[in-house]
Amino acid sequence: MQASNLPFRHWFIAIHLLTGTKKTFSAKELQRQIGHKFYEPIWFMMQKLRITMGTRDSKYQLDKILELDEGFFESVDTEKDDDEKSAPKKRGRGSQKQRKVLVMASTVHDFKNTKKYGKPTKFRYVRMLVVDNFKGKTVGEKVLENIKYDSVVKTDNYTSYSKIKDQVWCHIPQKVKPKEAGKVLPWVHTMIANAKRTLLGVHHMISTKYSQNYLDEFCYKVNRRNFGELLFDRLLIACVTTNYQNIVNHYR
Repeated sequence: MQASNLPFRHWFIAIHLLTGTKKTFSAKELQRQIGHKFYEPIWFMMQKLRITMGTRDSKYQLDKILELDEGFFESVDTEKDDDEKSAPKKRGRGSQKQRKVLVMASTVHDFKNTKKYGKPTKFRYVRMLVVDNFKGKTVGEKVLENIKYDSVVKTDNYTSYSKIKDQVWCHIPQKVKPKEAGKVLPWVHTMIANAKRTLLGVHHMISTKYSQNYLDEFCYKVNRRNFGELLFDRLLIACVTTNYQNIVNHYR
């Protein structure tokens, strides 16, 4: 809330609405609900809350049994000039319209309810990281930062995942046919599908520059899906303990 001219009441309403639903709110809808005259301060307030969610999640490393795979999320690059926007668009992995996202889903064997929801493991936490590329060095750095060493990481046979074995206790690469990816790595693909539907259903299209913020909000709420009414308090505490200067630097 530092350096904000919005009243505390607006902040509390925004936190309540963001934490009170499994989905999310667009800045335009929040502006309408609050009854504020201008769109920009409401948008900036929501971005600060999303950055706070991502900052809080980054304090924890994932462990146990990890499913790791890449995802592609459609976005719009609003900072390109007219010539770049009119350039022919590629398709597939190299498309300019898609942001590359490394997705990690933490799971654990569920001995009580075997194969619940048709999956052999029980879902715990998820993390989604926007990356510039899926090269082995990039993947290795992200794994080292976000996954504890004493973990088991399951991936497909993509060549960029070959060096993961140096960062964790056990790496299990599997040859996966495209149609069977949802069976071999079920939870990571479930999270990718849920995130895409959430963003498409509420925001329709997001900016390339702020893709990470929206994914951070999705992951924060999924990881705390059982908090109920306490989620408001947890986000408020996260706001109080977040370094405001980090948020300022994020927009420079």
